[in-house]
Amino acid sequence: MSRDRSRELRVACEAVDLAGRFALDHFGRDLLVERKADASPVTIADRGAEEILRRHLAQAFPDDGILGEEHGESPGRSGRRWILDPIDGTQSFVRGVPLWGVLVGLEEEGRCVVGAIGLPALGRTLWAATGQGAFCNGERISVSAATSLGDATLLTSDARPQHYGERWTGFERLLRGVGRHRGWGDCYGYALVATGRAEVMVDPQLNPWDSAAVVPIVEEAGGAFFAWDGSPTIYGDSGIAVPRALREPVLALLRG
Repeated sequence: MSRDRSRELRVACEAVDLAGRFALDHFGRDLLVERKADASPVTIADRGAEEILRRHLAQAFPDDGILGEEHGESPGRSGRRWILDPIDGTQSFVRGVPLWGVLVGLEEEGRCVVGAIGLPALGRTLWAATGQGAFCNGERISVSAATSLGDATLLTSDARPQHYGERWTGFERLLRGVGRHRGWGDCYGYALVATGRAEVMVDPQLNPWDSAAVVPIVEEAGGAFFAWDGSPTIYGDSGIAVPRALREPVLALLRG
């Protein structure tokens, strides 16, 4: 029987809402964009939104650890850890494209058990807890019923060969095997898979804060999340989300 995590889920959704409102106040404005060590962009909105997430979660669960993209790790005492991405899709955010999100995931005993994805500029929030279903704005969601890759829509955050590196050959096989390809990426792409609007979301480069919130939502919607080698982990430096029926066909093409 699944543990009741309704309080954790409620607090996660509250945090996403608060941080999302803050980020939305900065969206569409002329912000100073700095570059981090990995050349990815960061703004005052990213840092401020993460501070809001941290404060809200720490107040509710003071013994839990926190790992965030912008402010690093704060160790806890409970064995649980909240994993945060204050603005997933900063490249979209700074260009006025509304396909960015606020991500909060809870890791417990090595498993991602609670996830909330806020899409503030679209007015949508997705959430899930293990054993309790997946929802978008209160409505139950599920992945596509497609069972053939020939009927599938594939999404990726960046389709350039240099972004895929040594994984390009496998991705190219997969690209030829699906019905169509679109460029809706970052957390929005995973949201489209979880709501049945696309079938395959592929990221050859992914951090734990990009995926911790995604995992419970995709899984509770009837899908599977896994790294490039097929392992169900957020620590595989990559991420793929599909309906469960397409997991093996996708892996077969990636492996050749």
